[in-house]
Amino acid sequence: MFKTNNIPISVVWETTLKCNMKCIHCGSSAGQNRRNELTTKEGLKLCEDLNKLGTRLISLMGGEPLLRKDWNIFAHHIKNLGMNVTIMSNGFLIDEKIISELLKIDPYAVTISLDGGTKKIHNNIRGLDTSFDHCINSLKLLTDANLPTTVITTIHKQNLKELPIIRDFLLNKGIAWQIQMATPFGRFPRNLMLSKEEFYSAALFISTLKKQYSIKELPVMGAHNFGYHSKILPNIMLLPWIGCQAGLTTLGIQSDGSIKGCLSLPDNFIEGNIRKKSVIKIWNDTNSFSYNRNFKKDDLTGKCRNCKHGKRCRGGCLTVSKSLTEKNHGDPYCLRLIEDEILFS
Repeated sequence: MFKTNNIPISVVWETTLKCNMKCIHCGSSAGQNRRNELTTKEGLKLCEDLNKLGTRLISLMGGEPLLRKDWNIFAHHIKNLGMNVTIMSNGFLIDEKIISELLKIDPYAVTISLDGGTKKIHNNIRGLDTSFDHCINSLKLLTDANLPTTVITTIHKQNLKELPIIRDFLLNKGIAWQIQMATPFGRFPRNLMLSKEEFYSAALFISTLKKQYSIKELPVMGAHNFGYHSKILPNIMLLPWIGCQAGLTTLGIQSDGSIKGCLSLPDNFIEGNIRKKSVIKIWNDTNSFSYNRNFKKDDLTGKCRNCKHGKRCRGGCLTVSKSLTEKNHGDPYCLRLIEDEILFS
């Protein structure tokens, strides 16, 4: 059997597609369970196989992962195997009982979605009138318990102006902040996506925060779709961008056992299903994730083809490239490209 030199260091597992909200930016159109979601036994075996592959971090998400009654069984098993676990939640179900269970698990992080600094905006985006109050309460419970907490804000035209309000709320609370751009797939409509000018203004905002505040005051970063290779701005992501890592160091698992390099990619990027072929065999298959494992500079599309950073950058975020251009390796929402088009044209 072919064995890749790559390791799925970070895995995002959609444990269920069931969700108690209906967010307008949801890329997976969550709400109802997928048909034939993995059983507890299958999920535990999946964790063991990922451990054998060398995985270091598994993020449990949904839908809403806390809607699965066995979410804590998975989390404890991951920890017992020696891996780290992150819980990604909308915060609605977090109460004292959940906090008690989280303290036993000792997660790497608990991430909560906060998409507005005001009730009106957040609740409208989340499709639930009480979402904001539950979200704020969950953040208080988590920080009072000294659990490592991160807020994720997904921005688009409806909430871009909310960023300063969220900043003021998070300042000096010991909560990390990740800002990401909503991309038109799943439930999210294209007309609400940020313009390139708005995208660049958000990058400027993040860059200013990183310069203005210490990590202790406000640890903030742009997600993987906030780059790349700006001529003006410093790196605002967690790490310098070295290209899409789907199928190289990251892996996505759908709740029915389907395997992708990244959960955000469309279903024609599914490499197999663990019910037919183990995740170990799918990962080590020489034909899997060919779009990244066999990448060459000639695969670049659009304006990325002529960029001197193209070979290393791989054309930015593959999901953004695919959703906006229908092609791989040509993400037009690139800071460097936007600078060339708008600032230096």
